[in-house]
Amino acid sequence: MGDKGFSVLRPIFCFASFLVTLHLVYGDLSYSITEEMKRGSVIGNIAKDLGLDLRTLSSRKARVDFDETHERYWDINLSTGDLITSERIDREILCGKKPSCVLKVDLVLENPLELHRVSLHIRDVNDNSPKFRESLIKMEISESAEKGNRFSIEEAHDADIGQNAVQRYSLQKNDNFILAVDSNKVELVLENKLDREKQKELNLLLTALDGGSPQRSGTVVIHVTVLDANDNAPVFSQAVYKASLPENSPSDTIVIKVSATDADEGVNGDVTYQFGHVSDNDVNVFSIDPKTGEIKVTGVIDFEKGSSFEMRVQAKDGLGLTSYAKVIIDVTDINDNAPVIYLKSLSNPIPENVSPGTEVGIINVQDRDSENNRQVRCSIQQNVPFKLVPSIKNYYSLVTIGQLDRELVSDYNITITATDEGSPPLSSSKTIELSVADINDNPPVFEEQSYSAYVTENNKPGSTLCSVTARDPDWRQNGTVIYSLLAGEVNGAPVSSYLSVNGDTGVIHAVRSIDYEQFRSFKVHVMARDNGSPPLSSNLTVSVFISDVNDNSPQILYPAPEGNSFMTELVPKAAHGGSLVSKVIAVDADSGQNAWLSYHIVKSTDPGLFTIGLHSGEIRTQRDISESDSMKQNLIVAVKDNGQPSLSATCSMYLLISDNLAEVPELKDISYDERNSKLTSYLIIALVSVSTFFLTFIIIILGVRFCRRRKPRLLFDGAVAIPSAYLPPNYADVDGTGTLRSTYNYDAYLTTGSRTSDFKFVTSYNDNTLPADQTLKKRPTDFADPFEDLGASVEVGNVQCISLVFDLLAYYIFPVTSEKETEYDSLKKIDLAVNIIVGATSFLNQINLSRPSSCFNPDLISRNPQPHWIRYS
Repeated sequence: MGDKGFSVLRPIFCFASFLVTLHLVYGDLSYSITEEMKRGSVIGNIAKDLGLDLRTLSSRKARVDFDETHERYWDINLSTGDLITSERIDREILCGKKPSCVLKVDLVLENPLELHRVSLHIRDVNDNSPKFRESLIKMEISESAEKGNRFSIEEAHDADIGQNAVQRYSLQKNDNFILAVDSNKVELVLENKLDREKQKELNLLLTALDGGSPQRSGTVVIHVTVLDANDNAPVFSQAVYKASLPENSPSDTIVIKVSATDADEGVNGDVTYQFGHVSDNDVNVFSIDPKTGEIKVTGVIDFEKGSSFEMRVQAKDGLGLTSYAKVIIDVTDINDNAPVIYLKSLSNPIPENVSPGTEVGIINVQDRDSENNRQVRCSIQQNVPFKLVPSIKNYYSLVTIGQLDRELVSDYNITITATDEGSPPLSSSKTIELSVADINDNPPVFEEQSYSAYVTENNKPGSTLCSVTARDPDWRQNGTVIYSLLAGEVNGAPVSSYLSVNGDTGVIHAVRSIDYEQFRSFKVHVMARDNGSPPLSSNLTVSVFISDVNDNSPQILYPAPEGNSFMTELVPKAAHGGSLVSKVIAVDADSGQNAWLSYHIVKSTDPGLFTIGLHSGEIRTQRDISESDSMKQNLIVAVKDNGQPSLSATCSMYLLISDNLAEVPELKDISYDERNSKLTSYLIIALVSVSTFFLTFIIIILGVRFCRRRKPRLLFDGAVAIPSAYLPPNYADVDGTGTLRSTYNYDAYLTTGSRTSDFKFVTSYNDNTLPADQTLKKRPTDFADPFEDLGASVEVGNVQCISLVFDLLAYYIFPVTSEKETEYDSLKKIDLAVNIIVGATSFLNQINLSRPSSCFNPDLISRNPQPHWIRYS
């Protein structure tokens, strides 16, 4: 019988001893190990079997994922790539009596997500000895028992399987019993009848042996008491009882009822029930009623911990005869476990510029239920730019589906919901907090498109003009705004010499005082730059407007208020009331009302004689001039602006009531200045020296010319440009009383009272000469030949020109000797004398034997015209 049992268990043992390690399809791996391996033992090399190098394992975060219901028995040594044990492995705890013990774990590689199923076949070792439920079995056998009667003995239990489980039994040699063993039971067979009178009690030693190496055994002592007359043992209605029980059944739920009958009567026929061998895990789960045989639930039935139960039930009569039956209880699964969401990997924070489709996390969903109850669907709320993409088995990748913008949403609370397909379905949720990292993708933006700043001129350096503000929605240094002025020029100077900007606050300050009269407005460009990498910036135009302050007094252009010379106007004695006498001309560099000028006579020789226009500055007579009025009239005119406070300037106006300058010879005393006497002496010496050199040069030239052969020449007479004189200085003579000879009459063009007026084009009024406009248009061929002696004509023309030059020099040089003549008058005469010499030199250069020449070229002497025209005779 022992050999027969061993032959039955041999195929199971061979299957469990399959020791080959092989690669499965779809990246699966399979390893075979023995239980009870020491912690740290190497199972296999993952890196080698997957064809990966060690750096890849580490960079891709290789790990072994276990279900939450299992302890972590294995781990990966990333430095060697070995799969090693991390806990003691007991096959009996993990798989019980299952013939094949295979644990499956997930090997996870990230970036990209890669999943390998690793199957670990746990081989049994003979680490458990056979055990009987009791160390002493008491049996009562009637002495009337016939030879060949069989008495059942509870089998020994060995937690090992296959060859390591119980293989045979051995009974200690005795005179009455032998042992009979088959696949379902162990029995004592009465070989020789008992004789109570010879021996009331027998002790038999039963040994159970397994087939392991080394072999293990367990023993039990069978104590047989010899009785009289109980020769029938209880008999169960069926050898194997099967029942189905939903998990989570409440206590006292009746699972099944076993029944056994005994043919004996009385005490010998009373049957009681009890459990035979029950594992330690199941001992408190069920109970059996010893009278009725009802098996009830007394503990927690959890399909996830155990899907079936197998136990032995013993039926015993009153005198100790027993029989056994097997009870198998299958537990049916109900949907009592909601899916569990595990976050295996998460990139947090993520840059806001990640492209759509980027994987940011790995989700694993597990449900401990079975079949449809463990089929799970995962979903994510619709208002976030993320989605779940099914990856491998129960793994999902959390990927982006749109462009992220931290400035709009900086943090996401992503709620993932997992729902199974049970009835009713169960679900669970998990919220993942994900932050968005800032990228410098926004330039600073000014609050306004343009700014205008207003500043009053003469401001204090450092005063605030305005403040510009730019916002940058980026974070930290990417959103830190720095202000600066762009390079530029204001009125030819760098803009930084006028304004500065605070780099942190954007407040614009004036570097120096600004003058409204230099410029009234200007523009500067302000740049706002963030502190990102690379930095972003934007520009803004700030228009600066300067408001005027009354800081400029009126400036009198005519008459000039400064100096020692006097501006004098002649007033005819016949002037009527309201006649225009003169005009005060003034300007103000300010603007607006600060430049509104008003004119006032603050002092006059005769207060009732003259008046001045309040806004025009025109000086007019208030009444007709009488003989009693003083010839010399002195007016002090004040010019005021309209600013606050008002600024003013004054000037003196000298008026002479006379019809002829000859009537006022004493006027030369007006501009007397003793300081000019010394300067006048120097001027006389200089002019005499120049004149002497000039005359000597002319005599030499004329001598050379007369020695040459005479040729015909035409005489061009009268087209001369001769400067006029100030007689006296700054006087405007209306009637014309000149000091030149009566044969020369000229018109002079000058500005009355101007110190810088120059003498202009002069026209001869000699009756013996042609007008200038006509003479200049003539050609030598246009003339008849009135002069027979052309040489004499040339000679006469030259003599006339030289005579004119001497007359002018005599006039401009010798009057300089006046003791009271001003410096300005002397300089004016020198200027005119130099012009005469230049003209004369040009004339002499033009003299040749082939053509006649005029005295002077008018173009060489004329200057810029002036607005007033006055004739001298």
